[in-house]
Amino acid sequence: MGDAEDKQRTNPGRPTSRDVARLAGVSHTAVSFVFNGRAEGNLSPATQERIRQAAARLGYRPDPVARGLRRSRTAVIGLVTDEIASTPFAGRLLRGAMDTAWDSEHLVLTVDSGGDPAKEDAAVAELLDRRVDGIIYAAMSLRRVRVPEGLHRTHSVLANCLPEDDSLPAVVPAERAGGRTAARLLLDQGHRRIALVGGHDDIASVERLRGFRDALRAEGITLPREWVVRTGGEISGGYEGATRILDGIPADRRPTGIFCYNDRVAAGALHASTRLGITVPDELSVVGYDDQEHMAAFLTPPLTTVGLPHRAMGEAATRLLLDAIATGRTPPATVRRLACPVITRSSVGPAPIP
Repeated sequence: MGDAEDKQRTNPGRPTSRDVARLAGVSHTAVSFVFNGRAEGNLSPATQERIRQAAARLGYRPDPVARGLRRSRTAVIGLVTDEIASTPFAGRLLRGAMDTAWDSEHLVLTVDSGGDPAKEDAAVAELLDRRVDGIIYAAMSLRRVRVPEGLHRTHSVLANCLPEDDSLPAVVPAERAGGRTAARLLLDQGHRRIALVGGHDDIASVERLRGFRDALRAEGITLPREWVVRTGGEISGGYEGATRILDGIPADRRPTGIFCYNDRVAAGALHASTRLGITVPDELSVVGYDDQEHMAAFLTPPLTTVGLPHRAMGEAATRLLLDAIATGRTPPATVRRLACPVITRSSVGPAPIP
């Protein structure tokens, strides 16, 4: 298996490929064939099985450093994030990346920059020095990002963000389609007076509103300007926005459904409706977005929401990167948009009868 692995014999606690060969009664080359993926056509199935059984009995594992040197790869990919690693509800992206990499015998080395551009550049440089096979750059929220220096020197893919210079492939949520989905949750229950609360001027807010308008327009519904209330992304903004469109408005003139920018905004809208004596979902239906852990399922009532495909983004970005590593071909700088799933709970019901 090479000089790097033979040095393991100085450590009596770790078996080597030569130990496996002696126990299996085969040549050292035969063991190499099995663990380098070259056994088919060179060794019989019975011999392959005997070698694997001997390896299992000894607790032998191929030396990843030696194997990486032979393949000019390290079987390690880098993952640089802005704040994802310290954000609980976005941890699913990390898990999707790590599980997909593990299934392909790769490890993931993660660096959280805290959103510091200088630290991002340094992190990429350090990963390149460690000869990672490729790098994923991921952001906590969908936005256009400055591509960290060094990403163009290796196979690289972006997740949950878009490159400012459109130079790299990216995997992002289908936010506009998600906005249409949220509107349909209300339209399909007979709601025709629907408002949108929360959001900023960021990509996600703009795309969700476009999709929301698409769905209403398809039903011949015009969204009144005063029913689009941009009040940010926090609980206080949801409370403020919902209060503005509900308080003091007769039941036959106020919205019967509210699409909220995210689940925190939805929590504020639910709080406002409770204070105003408006029952959910009998008099008002509320749809959130993000499916935030430890929140959406525990609101009163539990929140129907459109989820963000965090795990799927981690999986898809990693598969795209691994394919590029395996083929040696740089993937085209295209944007892949992943569907946002619906999580149905109890905050949406039929439109109240006038």
